[in-house]
Amino acid sequence: MIITDTHTHLYSEEFDQDRDEMIQRAIKEGVSRFFIPAIDSSCTQSMYDLEKDYPDNVFLMMGLHPTYVKENYLEELQHVEEELAMRKFYAIGEIGIDLYWDKTHLKEQQIAFRKQIQLAKQYKLPIVIHCREAFDEIFEILEEEKSADLFGVFHCFTGTYEQALQAISYNMKLGIGGVVTFKNGKIDQFLSQIDLKHIVLETDSPYLAPVPFRGKRNESSYLVNVLDKLAQIYELSVKDIASATTENSKVIFGI
Repeated sequence: MIITDTHTHLYSEEFDQDRDEMIQRAIKEGVSRFFIPAIDSSCTQSMYDLEKDYPDNVFLMMGLHPTYVKENYLEELQHVEEELAMRKFYAIGEIGIDLYWDKTHLKEQQIAFRKQIQLAKQYKLPIVIHCREAFDEIFEILEEEKSADLFGVFHCFTGTYEQALQAISYNMKLGIGGVVTFKNGKIDQFLSQIDLKHIVLETDSPYLAPVPFRGKRNESSYLVNVLDKLAQIYELSVKDIASATTENSKVIFGI
């Protein structure tokens, strides 16, 4: 059984003490495909090191995370462009808009999001969207940029049923992680109405650990807890959910 974690920050400093052991735990559980989102230029070398150590398991994205859009965002976008021109990546991500922490750079976030969508089209790559308290702002740009060559993943989807349908209408799959196991997560209440072909699994580790690890450091091996919850929701076997969501990830990332 192959399980795919479509969004995990394996290079995070929170794993510095036990990274190899943590990755081996995941592989032992069947989680053997890890898609790694970029944050900004400071994580690039760590991502490359990770890929070198796990060439059969690790697949890299390139992008500028919205909460790292600061005064120097044009330099950071230049870094994204330079890296994309040098080598292969599997997605542009994670990109988007985040209005939870700070709305100071909303305009710059919008510019960066749009620019990176255009880069994704140029390189024929999927996008991986980060959205926090910004569905309207995200959808506004997706509506303007929508096309047959725009597709990807709505990472850590926490919206409503209606927002899920809207995201899917833009050729986005829904990244489902630990939130689906939370009592107040809400997405478990309507997820069964969403065809499984629109779903991929993710942890967003080291963040958003599922129950029973909520509040602790998340890791990719905990994806089996998300898998169990989806098996309950869809009334399918764990194996069927793992197979379907891994196939969905292949459709998006091309590998």
